[in-house]
Amino acid sequence: MLWSLLKILIFVAIVAGLTFGAGILMENAPGLRIAVANVEFELGPLQAVIVAILLVVAVWLVLKLAGLLVAVLRFLNGDETAISRYFSRSRERRGFQALADGMLALASGEARLAMSNAAKAERYLRRPELTNLLSAQAAEMTGDTKRATEIYKKLVTDDRTRFVGVRGLMKQKLAEGDTDTAMQLAEKAFALKPRHEETQDTLLQLQARAEDWKGARQTLNAKLRHGNLPRDVHKRRDAILALCEARDLLVDGEAARARDLAIEANRLSPDLIPAAAMAARALVQQDKAKQAVKVLKRAWDVQPHPDLAAAFAEIAPEETPEDRIKRFESLVLGKTDDPEARMLMAELHVAAEDFPGARKALGDLVETDPTARALILMAAIERGMGADDSVVRGYLAKALSAPRGLQWVCDSCGAVHETWAPVCSACHGFDTLAWKRAPAPQGALPGAADMLPLLVGGPKDKPAG
Repeated sequence: MLWSLLKILIFVAIVAGLTFGAGILMENAPGLRIAVANVEFELGPLQAVIVAILLVVAVWLVLKLAGLLVAVLRFLNGDETAISRYFSRSRERRGFQALADGMLALASGEARLAMSNAAKAERYLRRPELTNLLSAQAAEMTGDTKRATEIYKKLVTDDRTRFVGVRGLMKQKLAEGDTDTAMQLAEKAFALKPRHEETQDTLLQLQARAEDWKGARQTLNAKLRHGNLPRDVHKRRDAILALCEARDLLVDGEAARARDLAIEANRLSPDLIPAAAMAARALVQQDKAKQAVKVLKRAWDVQPHPDLAAAFAEIAPEETPEDRIKRFESLVLGKTDDPEARMLMAELHVAAEDFPGARKALGDLVETDPTARALILMAAIERGMGADDSVVRGYLAKALSAPRGLQWVCDSCGAVHETWAPVCSACHGFDTLAWKRAPAPQGALPGAADMLPLLVGGPKDKPAG
């Protein structure tokens, strides 16, 4: 609105200036005398201006006719589009201007203006590969998904715009929640442009969500091959996919192949806790207990975890509680001050009914890091040492509102998971779970559910007074 008013004011000012200049010229300026051979022409000021204007128009016409003559000569010389290009220059200029205005309108959030300019550009240019994309994006912005779908389907029919059309349809299906169709479209887009990083990421996430581990590994390798993924990240994620494939094979009864993949996953990423635990169990089944111990110790040194301790216990399932304590001392060596190591050793001493030893192993963890698991352990120790029931209930009551400690938490959305998974169940992010403290107390108590019957036990008889 303001620009339209400004243009009107500029036009009025130009007309007024020309009128004023013509008046001064007629009053003061002398006439113009032109001599050609023996003929003289004397022109007044206004007549001179008119002649000058006619001369400019004549020059313009001569230039246009010269351009047309050049186009005709090129046509006669074999350039079949020379004449059509000559007459379409003005249309192209207007068309590209409308296209530029449409893109600016789209960037400014003016979807309807963008659609109007796209239609105008199409009338002038007849270039649907340029204007259809603008129309589709404008239609999406206005919420007209039906029209956007129709335009994307038109783009798919053209080799030059097929990838853009497929990608647009893929995004629409993702927004609708139709992940099956979206994955098929992502596969087509990936086949058209294997180097496109966004398509690689989308396809990988959809394949992982659909548990297509083999396809996901191929996509992951393509990301590495095209330089869209650091090698260390590739190794970790490839290990995750190999681990998931091993789990599925184990369920399907292909134990041998599952063991090989679990060991491969551990080789690719030794600090991946689920892979280390599964690889250790696979090595034990192959009578390679020493290698299993090395695998678990290497992962434990990076991040102590209850799953690693459980796999370490399975190496010698028939040992006595006292022997187990001695064997586990080699596991926690070097990490004795870690809360997980202290709670683990306290649990082992409780299992051996060595409650003073359990209290010594737990140390001041109840004061420095009072998690629910540490408080439950302390309650079991107090009960085992014959403390009053009120003391035991006090620790258990504190455990109900205490922080849960380390858990599997999604780095993207913060969702807490009871067990590790390759894909977050909340935001569907791939490889986003980390073993860390949750932002707020929630979720299940990690690793302690199986220990509760052992820790709490039955009521002990009080000594006779």
